[in-house]
Amino acid sequence: MNHKLFSPYTIKNVTFKNRIVMAPMCMYSSHEKDGKVQNWHRTHYTSRAVGGAGLIIIEATAITPQGRISDRDLGIWNDVHIEGLSELVTLMKEQGAKTGIQLAHAGRKATVDGEILAPSAIPFNEMSKTPKEMTKDEIAETVHAFKEGARRAKEAGFDVIEIHAAHGYLINEFLSPLTNKRVDEYGGHAENRYRFLKEVITAVKEVWDGPLFVRVSANDYHEEGLKPEDYAKMANWMKTDGVDLIDVSSGGVVPASIPVFPGYQVTFSEVIKHGADIPTGTVGLITSGLQAEEILQNNRADFIFIGREFLRNPYWPRTAAIEIGAEIEPPKQYERGW
Repeated sequence: MNHKLFSPYTIKNVTFKNRIVMAPMCMYSSHEKDGKVQNWHRTHYTSRAVGGAGLIIIEATAITPQGRISDRDLGIWNDVHIEGLSELVTLMKEQGAKTGIQLAHAGRKATVDGEILAPSAIPFNEMSKTPKEMTKDEIAETVHAFKEGARRAKEAGFDVIEIHAAHGYLINEFLSPLTNKRVDEYGGHAENRYRFLKEVITAVKEVWDGPLFVRVSANDYHEEGLKPEDYAKMANWMKTDGVDLIDVSSGGVVPASIPVFPGYQVTFSEVIKHGADIPTGTVGLITSGLQAEEILQNNRADFIFIGREFLRNPYWPRTAAIEIGAEIEPPKQYERGW
């Protein structure tokens, strides 16, 4: 049997040895609020590279200090961050994984001290700080910060950049009519709400010619919010603008009840993949190799993004291979125990 989960896949000039991606997950482990790589990051990410992930996308990495989810997030807002990120890239690549970074701005969900920014001055919930509605100058400055983050990511040696446009953070806030109440060219109809992401993609591509992913929240879980079909339309725009893959998640833009079950977001990936004819990754309660293989064999996604299972088991690819009867090559040092 041709096991798709362990088949290679090429995007632009990068070939991934399998379809298993370690999804970006915040570690909240930077010290002194400086956003720098620590030993925890070196240990955590490198162990998953030893474990066999084809691609590891490191956590949401803030493009501005103001845009951090927490004050212990990794940062890429200054050239001083390049050295630690470059070391992290080297460690992961030495163990056979391709490397990615998620460029992020938390918008109204930032929990750092001081003023926070959003497309509209609407707090996430009653316990959250009210953000400042961004001026056009602040929008332009933030677009430039994404570009500078991409430049630094390239200098650090990453293979993939992912733009974080999901989970209720800044770009997602612009995309959703629930959080974007602007009356200028960045608000109103869908094309205007997409404008900020379009400008970010365009700016990133001025300094980056490698694989470019965008993570989206394909369902707002709200009557007046966005649905997968809306994102299929936007994915067509993203493809035209030069995005190579849509990483399909959901939720987070407003407080909502989310029906969670194994593979609950896979159908969203299907709608976007086939609606826009673009490669997708799917994520969310995918826990077994058989489940992952079914998704790929039935053309429901092109990559399997694994989150919590990789926290529980750094060697999840080996577990998945045993389940589906695939043979994979162990690290030489582990052959006698494989």
